Amino acid sequence: MLRKIRIILGTIFFIGVTLLFLDFTGTIHLYLGWMAKVQFLPAVLAVNVIVFVVLILLTILLGRIYCSVICPLGVMQDIFGWLGKKSHRNRYRYSKAKNWLRYGVLGIFLIALLAGITSLSALVAPYSAYGRIAQNLFAPVYGWGNNVLAYFAERADSYAFYHKDVYIKAISTFIIAVVTFIIIAILAFRNGRTWCNTICPVGTILSFFARKSIFRPAIDESKCVKCTLCEKNCKASCINIKELEIDYSRCVVCGDCISKCNKGAISYTSKRYPVHHKQHPAIKEEVITRRTPADEQSKDNKVSNSTVDNTSENQDNKGGMERRSFIAAAGMLAATAAAKAQDKVTDGGLAAIVDKEELKRNTEIVPPGAVGIKHFTQHCTACQLCVSVCPNKVLRPSSDLMTLMQPRSSYERGYCRPECTKCSEVCPAGAIKKIDLAQKSSIQIGHAVWDGSLCLPMVDGTHCGNCARHCPTGAIELVEVDPTDENSPQFPVVNEDKCIGCGACEYVCPVRPISAIYVEGHEQHKMI
Repeated sequence: MLRKIRIILGTIFFIGVTLLFLDFTGTIHLYLGWMAKVQFLPAVLAVNVIVFVVLILLTILLGRIYCSVICPLGVMQDIFGWLGKKSHRNRYRYSKAKNWLRYGVLGIFLIALLAGITSLSALVAPYSAYGRIAQNLFAPVYGWGNNVLAYFAERADSYAFYHKDVYIKAISTFIIAVVTFIIIAILAFRNGRTWCNTICPVGTILSFFARKSIFRPAIDESKCVKCTLCEKNCKASCINIKELEIDYSRCVVCGDCISKCNKGAISYTSKRYPVHHKQHPAIKEEVITRRTPADEQSKDNKVSNSTVDNTSENQDNKGGMERRSFIAAAGMLAATAAAKAQDKVTDGGLAAIVDKEELKRNTEIVPPGAVGIKHFTQHCTACQLCVSVCPNKVLRPSSDLMTLMQPRSSYERGYCRPECTKCSEVCPAGAIKKIDLAQKSSIQIGHAVWDGSLCLPMVDGTHCGNCARHCPTGAIELVEVDPTDENSPQFPVVNEDKCIGCGACEYVCPVRPISAIYVEGHEQHKMI
């Protein structure tokens, strides 16, 4: 029953969190947004004391239930572990905890958090790692599936689906997501919860509380015959059947050992069974009695017929083919996504329109509600949830080393519309504080800068004025190049006191690949 409950709850959380990254309409967040906010690291960075205390108390009471039910990366590992188990039954074995690695990674993780280098800690944080995987690998597949449905819906005069652009938002983050996915998949396929118990800092933190959990799987020495079925089915490799011990700091309370034990020797209980390291009476009798080689052979045959068959067929070739197929599929996905990203928009099928290039700004732009660059950098977990839901295609992961994978605003594909507050509504870590529409139109995240050497009226005397017409705050005024000529082209003048840095002017500027008017970010946001 414990295992069934764990599977049901884990499936609900896994599907729910995954949908948060796949749903580009923002509808799912109205109902399931709380699932992101109960993740461990976002709750810590958001100073969500209630969630943090509940998770700690849950671990003290029930053990590392968080790792088996709430954490999406843990559930994903169970999926790959289940696939590996299909090809090789009873394949796990006890191994000693690699504490030097566990505590070493935890130390680096905590130092990075305290130093404000959250992009480094996000590399190994479970929720952040899964978010990157979902946003970079699962979301494109979901988007392509949506576009297929939109294609047929359009031809049926239906608006049930609409086309969504699918592209790589940042090649560095995409590569990190692919590498993380492959490493975790292989580790889980071969060895179960290796990542959880050697790399994951959240798992290590919870292990301190799980050691003395009130309820835990316990071995009843009077019933155990040391058949090793529990040890060979423990995905956490934490059951030492020779000593009748369970390492509760690594146990993720999956319940597999309980369901596999056909003697009823393991139960999930608050009872503490004393361990005297004495052998079961049946085993003791076998050791004392002298037997001939023929008797030993007979004994082996009887034992093999009376206990669960724990031998496994050698399917190394099959496992190798599955791994090669998996890696090939991942490579095809990456190649397809890269090819899609290179698609050119054409003007009436006659001429290719040059894409705008990402601008290297002196000061990066962070979304409204982020307070400022420092606050955003220290609280962002780089989970990519805001990137997933941004309907204006403004947010994309940073490629800068110090802020790697953390979202930044860029205006090549759209601009930050004053009527949109999606990113502030979904951020679980408090990096983007929730704001309303009135605040969105008043927060100055940057200001527009005009480059006369690129502007069309200044270069070839062409009339334009796109930037002024599309400015939502009226911060741009057009002035004649030649005041004495009433037909003179006009160039833009920016009123920085009214500009909020939304990027509408940069986006609509016809100059390519670099706009003649662009936005420089502000270190600290302010209300205007």
